[in-house]
Amino acid sequence: MSQGWLSSPFLLAGKRVWVAGHRGMVGSALVRRLSHESCQILTATRDEIDLRDQAAVSAWVCSNKPDVIVIAAALVGGIMANSQNPAMFFYDNIMISTNIIHSAYKAGVEKLLFLGSSCIYPRDCEYPIKENALLSGGLEPTNEAYALAKIGGLKMAQYYRAQYDGCDFISAMPCNLYGVGDSYNESSSHVIPALIMKAHNAKVRGDASLTVWGSGSPLREFLYVDDLADGLVFLLQHYSGDSHVNIGSGKEVSIKELAESICKIVGYDGDIVFDCSKPDGVCRKLMDNGFLHGAGWNRNISLKDGLAKSYADYLKFCE
Repeated sequence: MSQGWLSSPFLLAGKRVWVAGHRGMVGSALVRRLSHESCQILTATRDEIDLRDQAAVSAWVCSNKPDVIVIAAALVGGIMANSQNPAMFFYDNIMISTNIIHSAYKAGVEKLLFLGSSCIYPRDCEYPIKENALLSGGLEPTNEAYALAKIGGLKMAQYYRAQYDGCDFISAMPCNLYGVGDSYNESSSHVIPALIMKAHNAKVRGDASLTVWGSGSPLREFLYVDDLADGLVFLLQHYSGDSHVNIGSGKEVSIKELAESICKIVGYDGDIVFDCSKPDGVCRKLMDNGFLHGAGWNRNISLKDGLAKSYADYLKFCE
């Protein structure tokens, strides 16, 4: 993996920075973090622009003239949502990345950061997962469509960087994310917001037990979303290489341990029942974060503190 670290930082002060997907969990965290960089933050709602519409994206970029673009926009969901809607997850995500990256090239955008996902890596590979594991094996079937769309966006940014002068397009691959602004929906939420909802509702109803999908044995790596935003700004300022960069906490926790921690934070003391008839997904997904950590960046928020912040945010969501 080539180094790609800049000898002097790319300064964001005075730049026009478009955060595509600013209302999502990641996008809103980026807006919070970028507010400290003396840059002008550009945003556009779904009513203002359909990111799946190439002409609309191109016109918006030409009109608003961003110097920097971060692609945080995506259609995301949990195992059930991905399994039941593969065409939708593939189409929406591949169109979003294709339209924004090509429009950035045409408009001469100085820097672009594409945000992927750890699900781009093969289902079966060595752990921790290094960046060069990409395309070395088959994908996890339950989210293959989403993963393929993210691989397409990553490769497109890489190809434009290679073919066209001035395309300083980079990519980051985060681990599982959670935090303020997460999506709380019974059919599409990821594991942490889903468990927070289940534990809270079980406590309110006085249920004797709550059911968790799968065996509880899979191991996952989680990163609080504000830590991710800080890491992304670090990459914008200091990285200019052709390889994507992993970004995570470097810590693993089993789904069982996670469920127990969430129940404790929520204050639910009933039994936790694991439904082994439901899919586990991959057994492990720990990424190697050595490349980024070696450059001097590390997370600040522990899982315990992050879960407490997330539950407090969920209580506001319920109001």
